[in-house]
Amino acid sequence: MTAMPKFKISRRKFLISSAAVGGGLALGLRLPFGPEVVRAADGSPEITVWVAIRPDNTTIIRAVRAEMGQGTITGLAQLIAEELECDWNKVVIEYPTPGESVARKRAWGEFSTGGSRGVRQSNEYVRKGGAAARMMLVKAAADGWKVPASECTAANSVITHTPSGRKTTYGKVAEAAAKLPQPTDIPLKDPKTWKLAGKPVKRLDTAQKVNGTMTYGIDLKLPGMLNAAVKDCPVFGGKVKSFDANQVSGMTGVKKVVQVGDTGVAVIADTWWNAKTALDTLTITWDEGPNAKVSSADIAATLKEGLDAEQTFVGNKAGGDVKQALAGAAKKVEAVYSYPYQNHACMEPMNATVRWTPERCEMWGPTQNGEGAFAQVLAASGLAAEKVDVHNVMLGGGFGRRGTYPDDYVTQAVLIAKQMPGTPIKMLWSREEDMAHGKYHPVMQCKLVGGLDASGNLTALHMRLSGQSILASVRPEVIQAQKGRDPLTFQGVFESGEHSFAYTVPNLLIDHAMRNPHVPPGFWRGVNINQNAVFIESFMDELAEAAGQDPLEFRRKLMANHPRALGVLNAAAEKIGWSKPAPKGVYRGLAQMHCFDSYVAAACEISVKDGNKVKVHRIAAATDPGYAVNPAQIERQIAGSFVYGLSALFFQECTVKDGRIEQTNFHQYNSMRIAQMPKVESVIMPTGGTIWGGIGEPTICVAGPAVLNAYAKATGKRIRSVPLKNHGIQLV
Repeated sequence: MTAMPKFKISRRKFLISSAAVGGGLALGLRLPFGPEVVRAADGSPEITVWVAIRPDNTTIIRAVRAEMGQGTITGLAQLIAEELECDWNKVVIEYPTPGESVARKRAWGEFSTGGSRGVRQSNEYVRKGGAAARMMLVKAAADGWKVPASECTAANSVITHTPSGRKTTYGKVAEAAAKLPQPTDIPLKDPKTWKLAGKPVKRLDTAQKVNGTMTYGIDLKLPGMLNAAVKDCPVFGGKVKSFDANQVSGMTGVKKVVQVGDTGVAVIADTWWNAKTALDTLTITWDEGPNAKVSSADIAATLKEGLDAEQTFVGNKAGGDVKQALAGAAKKVEAVYSYPYQNHACMEPMNATVRWTPERCEMWGPTQNGEGAFAQVLAASGLAAEKVDVHNVMLGGGFGRRGTYPDDYVTQAVLIAKQMPGTPIKMLWSREEDMAHGKYHPVMQCKLVGGLDASGNLTALHMRLSGQSILASVRPEVIQAQKGRDPLTFQGVFESGEHSFAYTVPNLLIDHAMRNPHVPPGFWRGVNINQNAVFIESFMDELAEAAGQDPLEFRRKLMANHPRALGVLNAAAEKIGWSKPAPKGVYRGLAQMHCFDSYVAAACEISVKDGNKVKVHRIAAATDPGYAVNPAQIERQIAGSFVYGLSALFFQECTVKDGRIEQTNFHQYNSMRIAQMPKVESVIMPTGGTIWGGIGEPTICVAGPAVLNAYAKATGKRIRSVPLKNHGIQLV
């Protein structure tokens, strides 16, 4: 980039402003910097903030959403390239830094990649960035030819003057185009005319991952770099009491032993293995604090009390009198479900590389939110914003763990680097540290009571959630504004919006008794839809059984007012062959959910041997995301989400003993194997409209309840808590 203008922003002001979610951010495509052309990192002229063009006609797409295997960057590049009319075979990606963005009044908008928002919440302004760049390039060519721009067309990075047949390339006119003013009226293509977007093109990051040239945070090397291993107090809320650095200071490669804040100790050495070896040798005395005796049983008892508590927060009250309707029901059905803590278990443990001096602090590392990491570096470094920056490095998995709330590993890395000024320090967590210090999928219990009339119609439903609030931990100001309610707890069962309840029940009450144990919760892929789908979709099958009705038909009667939800449910059922008898020994289950503004459903076929050995043969999955930017990638996301969801269903649980997480590595926190993976048959059915839905998280939630419902059909046993390993049930 060319030199940026100086700017002043306090750490407090940036932290507050960057924490605002959907706060009416006004996005400019580019702010004027005077007569000088703004340039990308390699000096190529920037046309809009999203597009720079090299002389050889290569298009640099400048994206800021994080890529962590979900395909967001390819999808965004497709949308930009579609409007730009560039040569897709010559597209490369460049990541601007949050420091650049802040310097330019957040010209790129939000960096955060979570909540399946990467494409759905930035599609319009990135498309306009591509369209504006095309208009400017065409105008630059037309001005050079001294002809009206309306006589010129663009395709495949070539501009043609239609009457004369003259041609030029984007690369030849880019410098002139970069000097033109931004257009104010930027029409976008009708998606029906898309030629690149909406097509199953290959991902831009695949080749580097396959040939091993992709650099992840764990791979990063800088001149003069040292390595750090760190241990934090194993009990959440505890702190360091004492340690003797002299115990390991003479060990091979050790450079320094440092305390990290109040709660951790790190060893800095020439190699990470030498740092870890010394750290494992070091005797650390912990002050484990008030949570040192807490167990999973204690937490479960606290949640159980909430199931019948008087004080709750209402998430969905759709008229009627639930209490009275249940009292007068011809038949009442009641069930209690529970869902455990779960770890993100990213293949790449948490890490960050930081170089700190009194004049400058920079971080290189994997983050789902460059601005959030910038805020963490800013706060921990003690420097002004213009002296701080963050360089995004490819993520080896994120799933919400590398989001902003908080980037605890980023803060640790800065605090360590500050104790060796001028030296780049790569801090890497061990797998054991990663397991012990997650921000876990929240623990939850749920009591459901349904009332049926004499004809088997559902007349009343009370769904009581009891458990942890993520926002109470990471965004307490939202809880305060909501008068004590955490709206995210009600994902998939909310009264309206992107996570609304897709059934109509005459008397309906869904509420939450908030109970917050000391174990920190976090955004785990899909978040609260995972347990809510298990709760409500399993219970819908229980209600259908009590009513003596087919589970699909029972749902259909409740979904007449929810046509898109009903559409995906019918599509999944049709794909699995619900209307025809299943093969002998095969049993079916289904589930649906509206979440992240997408409508998803799954229907599965399983068989069960000896009552506990489950084979999942097929899962048919239907998704209506509004728009499908890359159908092939959507299919991969659906299949990948089922790996995550089924692993959680069968294997994954974090338990607490003596205040700490018991699981230390993958031998205690398993995931499914390739041989256990079912055949996934995807039905992608975008219905258009004004709302774009998410892809990466929605379908994860429907695999679990579909399998649970099929298992109940196969065995007559209704399982109401996960993981299934606790019931002696195996995935084969």
